[in-house]
Amino acid sequence: MDLQLKGKTALVTGASMGIGRGIAKGLAAEGVKLCITARRRELLEQLAREIVAAGGPPPQIAVVDIMEEDAPRRLAQEAVKGLGQINILINCAGGSRPLPIDAPEEKWVEAMTLNFTRVRQLTHAVLPDMIKHKWGRVINITGKSEQDHLNAAHAAKAGVHSWAHGMAKELGKYGITVNSIPPGRIISEQILRNNPEPVRKEFAERHIPAGRFGEPEELACLAVFLASPVACYISGTVIPVDGGLRRYSF
Repeated sequence: MDLQLKGKTALVTGASMGIGRGIAKGLAAEGVKLCITARRRELLEQLAREIVAAGGPPPQIAVVDIMEEDAPRRLAQEAVKGLGQINILINCAGGSRPLPIDAPEEKWVEAMTLNFTRVRQLTHAVLPDMIKHKWGRVINITGKSEQDHLNAAHAAKAGVHSWAHGMAKELGKYGITVNSIPPGRIISEQILRNNPEPVRKEFAERHIPAGRFGEPEELACLAVFLASPVACYISGTVIPVDGGLRRYSF
């Protein structure tokens, strides 16, 4: 299938490792010109070399800490300057934040800022360019709602789902779709750090019908499809990629 992505542009946050890196490589393979952003320049430069070696367009690199004040506006401006316009936004920056019930308020503020507020702010910063060109794709990498314990990131990601659904209703008339992908257990730095191989194996055997943790590329294929013109009638959705990990029918 021709995804009709050649010549499109995309801003990918959290691109240095894991899912964001996988999505960036998947988009580049389809001919998308990228602005890749994260905090670690060396990892972004390595990703850029890999993209070029595979035949993709040389990406723009933006080293940004998304938690800094005014970072979303500055990042959007930098991406538009480098790319000319932003067709696709991949909101992948974020992170798990398990908290005790007596966690101080600043921990909750940090978690909600990273996992919801900055996603919203960056999206709203790039929307004028998408609306101007009557085309756009916003894809949020979120999280599952089946909590095993208190995690501030889960609450923030639930907020993203609700906000994204409302945005999809507002933006459809401009040819802009908004979708969310909650990953299951997809291999990342954090997963490898917190889950040694025996732990991953035992969890997968008990809880994941596919029998293993997923690879970033296995989520990236959905993100690339949703980013394409082919997926023009899919919006406001929450589509998990989790190997069947979900425990509930609805």
